[in-house]
Amino acid sequence: MAGHNPTDRSKLGSKRHILTDKKGIPLSTFITSANTHDVTVATNTIDNIVIKRPPPSKNKHKQNLCLDKAYHSKEVEQEIIKRGYIPHIRHRREEEENKLLKKNHPARRWVVERTNSWYNRFRKLFTRYEKKDENYFGLVELANSLIVYRRLILG
Repeated sequence: MAGHNPTDRSKLGSKRHILTDKKGIPLSTFITSANTHDVTVATNTIDNIVIKRPPPSKNKHKQNLCLDKAYHSKEVEQEIIKRGYIPHIRHRREEEENKLLKKNHPARRWVVERTNSWYNRFRKLFTRYEKKDENYFGLVELANSLIVYRRLILG
């Protein structure tokens, strides 16, 4: 899926939507064309998680889910709550206010940004050369397994 992206003058591109745990280990990856808005694939990314959670009724504690500002939508927030998560969408203004007030609630987006950096260390993923979606997704899944191996086994 490579589509036109208006931000880079209609060049073809693709986007990786990643769900990670608090250590940065990828749990779900979803690939779309670059011109697809993030809100439309937020629930797909959560539904494609590798490790299935128990239903919200059986789970005593809801899990926190830190999201980027691009996922801010009433429909997405309702779907996330329905799936048993507590959505946290931090805006830059709130982050700056928290720094000024010296609150101890740091933003957690850096975990996903670090995982994106790990993906970009793979040369085949940094620049997409594959024309077929299946081939590119296979390389992303291979990168997922290598990241998990490096983080869990090698430390």
